[in-house]
Amino acid sequence: MTLILLCLQQTKDLKCATRLLSEKFEKMSEPKKAIVRELGFGGLMHTPPMNVPHKLLKELANSFKLEKNTLETSYGSFKVKPKTIEDALGLNASGDLFPDKVSYKNFSEENQLIFRRFQGNTLKQLTDEMMSIDVENEQDRLMFKRIFILYIQMAFLLPSTTTKVSPVHIAPIFEMEKITEDNWGAHVLNFIIKGITNFRLKKKKINRRVKNKEKKGEEKAGVPWVSNWNREQLVARIRAEINGYIML
Repeated sequence: MTLILLCLQQTKDLKCATRLLSEKFEKMSEPKKAIVRELGFGGLMHTPPMNVPHKLLKELANSFKLEKNTLETSYGSFKVKPKTIEDALGLNASGDLFPDKVSYKNFSEENQLIFRRFQGNTLKQLTDEMMSIDVENEQDRLMFKRIFILYIQMAFLLPSTTTKVSPVHIAPIFEMEKITEDNWGAHVLNFIIKGITNFRLKKKKINRRVKNKEKKGEEKAGVPWVSNWNREQLVARIRAEINGYIML
């Protein structure tokens, strides 16, 4: 079930490569690891370094029943709920949900500075800063916490095709005082559901385009193909060309 969840979490772009995540934890200093555990994400340090085939990810997404939040397999049906994610990944699933969006105009001046500080940051920028920042004083420790929360969402918990920090990713860093108490299980599950919904919609659009293209091709064909003509049609066509015109 843990491996299934690791894969389902990658539904926004259908990618599941935890090797880089594992490498970052391996290279992280002990003081930083202690902060990660303090934030309630210590269990993610044991995430197996793996790459899951694209076909398997598509199969998992297609097997997930949105109306029931279940994964249908030949071995039975598995219910995926916040508690499942809590048990599999060691994340809290009993607190309040994070807001879907943040309102810049309602922020205090201090929070507006924090918002601008991370707005538009890429995953690479966050990764580099997370690994290089010092955590010797309380101010730097708090900054590391914010960077890590953004990083772990973009790199693993809430990945998307967008390579920059989004409002969804940034919302939790304004509730750092109760970050360990909030409902990460439901937060991740909601993202999985949105990701699979978008995947299905995209699939429908592609199928619709293919059908429209095939329909246009049939309409354009109009005149029977030469391969389907009988002897009389071929003789008539040859005579028409000899006479200097093409008879359709």
